[in-house]
Amino acid sequence: MSELPMPRTLPWCLVSGLLVALAGCSGEETQRVVAAPRVAVATIRSVDVEDRIEATGELLAPNHAEIAAEVSGRITRIFIDEGAPADAGAAVLEIDPERRELELVTVRAGVVEAEAALQEQERATERVRQLYQRNVASKSDLDEAETQLQLEASRLNAARARLGVSKRALADATVRAPFTGLVAQRFVSVGEFVQPATRLFELVSLDPIEVEFHVAEVDSSRVRVGQRVSVRVAPYPDEVFEGSVTVVSPTIDTRTRTLRIKAALENPEGRLRPGTFARADLGVSRRSGVLMIPEEAVLQRSDGSVVFLLVGEDRVERRVIELGAFREGQVEVRAGLGPTDLVVTRGHTALMDGSVVSIRNTDGSLPTPSVAAGRESGTRFD
Repeated sequence: MSELPMPRTLPWCLVSGLLVALAGCSGEETQRVVAAPRVAVATIRSVDVEDRIEATGELLAPNHAEIAAEVSGRITRIFIDEGAPADAGAAVLEIDPERRELELVTVRAGVVEAEAALQEQERATERVRQLYQRNVASKSDLDEAETQLQLEASRLNAARARLGVSKRALADATVRAPFTGLVAQRFVSVGEFVQPATRLFELVSLDPIEVEFHVAEVDSSRVRVGQRVSVRVAPYPDEVFEGSVTVVSPTIDTRTRTLRIKAALENPEGRLRPGTFARADLGVSRRSGVLMIPEEAVLQRSDGSVVFLLVGEDRVERRVIELGAFREGQVEVRAGLGPTDLVVTRGHTALMDGSVVSIRNTDGSLPTPSVAAGRESGTRFD
């Protein structure tokens, strides 16, 4: 006898039995257990925050210049050598002043000569004018005399201008310090011939000295002119040098998103030197009632920083927030949340706005207190 083929469908009685068994369970609860992702939530903390503004920078000389020659000549004398202090206006070196004095004598003689020539021409012109009035001299004779008078006046003005230039050259032959400082470096020696624009020496001022540094854009609103600054430098690791902010840049550097700051420090003994690496501390700014959430609750999305807020007992709402300072695993919330809100800290990477969730501890167990109790007491369910 041939074998009978196996049936391709389940018996109706078996199908009916399975339907009855499934009907004995709650369809809504089964769907929730299967579909609702497990998440951990935390309450928002309201704390007092101390913001310390610190930055690294460099010491700078507020006045630093390379002094160049303004006249040509030979270096005849040096009064102040390298490393020595120079007061403002003090003579540092001379560029052949005797030559300039002789030139000045010559130019003065030319001025006297031009003055005499002008006086003589004035008398001559007056005589021609009187003759012209008596019809003895012609109009062309008078015009020629007046023209010559103008030329002599111009020659006198030119001679006086040369006298001023000569006086200035004599003054420039003695090179003086434009401000109080130290002769950091000398580029010429006695006997060397120099031309205008030749570098002579480098002058640097050390008291006061400046520290230049940059602070982050987020801290730019808390820096002002006159604010106290504490500075530390490597040569004196156990000392703190106090100063005050003198310059706050009006613009933010678009490349680094930082603000340039300068502060002045007293340096009467010259211990602080330009170019030294420095650490600046602008002190502490205290803020009360700052809202903080766990850093792990924040997701970075295309529209900004996002958290999922627990709404009711088992649903979440997607919320874009504005962040502030970061402190030991916590992050400041400047906008977007309230002090009694609960945010999801675990299991939220795949959530969507309006998702149904199941609140669990980090080990997967149900939290002991209720969500409502946690919202009131500030308990964190993780």
